[in-house]
Amino acid sequence: MPAADLQDGELELTGRIATASNGTFLAQLDGVSVVYKPVAGERPLWDFPDGDLASREFAAYLVSETLGWHVVPRTWLRDGPRGVGMVQLWQDIDPEQDAVDLVASDAVPDTGWRRVFDGTDNGNRSVALIHEDSPALRRMAVFDIVVNNADRKGAHVLAMADGRRYGVDHGLTFHVEHKLRTVLWGWRGEDLTVDELNGVECVRSSLAGDLGEALTGLITEQEIVAVAERCDRLTSEGKFPSPHGRTPPMPWPLF
Repeated sequence: MPAADLQDGELELTGRIATASNGTFLAQLDGVSVVYKPVAGERPLWDFPDGDLASREFAAYLVSETLGWHVVPRTWLRDGPRGVGMVQLWQDIDPEQDAVDLVASDAVPDTGWRRVFDGTDNGNRSVALIHEDSPALRRMAVFDIVVNNADRKGAHVLAMADGRRYGVDHGLTFHVEHKLRTVLWGWRGEDLTVDELNGVECVRSSLAGDLGEALTGLITEQEIVAVAERCDRLTSEGKFPSPHGRTPPMPWPLF
């Protein structure tokens, strides 16, 4: 059976994800299920340029691949029924798993989970935001720091049956200003592992070569420089950062 033609095959729309803030469609591409986000469906934002969220999603995928951790499902740019946009391989998540959760404050597991913060729900009950303590999710947290992800909601973490964890929705990335908003704060202040530092150093060195060339035209030169500066800061400090600055540390809604 011939391989699917992901770049030039016919992109057939099969549905729309109504909960997405931008135009987001389900589609079939030579028998392969994909997500399609046309540039024409992007809503203007006050703090990000118009018409380039798709490019930022593709740029985030390129960084993920350079890290070698495959945090982001395969993503590319191509034309489609609604114009040029971002296309990403659809992932069937495991409905029995949640990598990020909101539980009663007295029900946080003793092991395997990190507590992010405590608060109250609409019924004035004490709750805790938690996420799993796993190497896969740690890597996603490092990736988010490198790309300056401003929108890591719990629903943007896909839990797969085989233990993999994919991150999706990376349009709000690469800003030159600090905008890290994430639910993955459970390791703040802790040392990065050798593997995590090696991944960051790989991105930093690749910015002077293939990665830097590939990012050119997807994000600005100043944003590429900012990626390098974040990599340098991470490797110099060797720790997960804590929330700082005026940017709210978590997105809203959380999921």
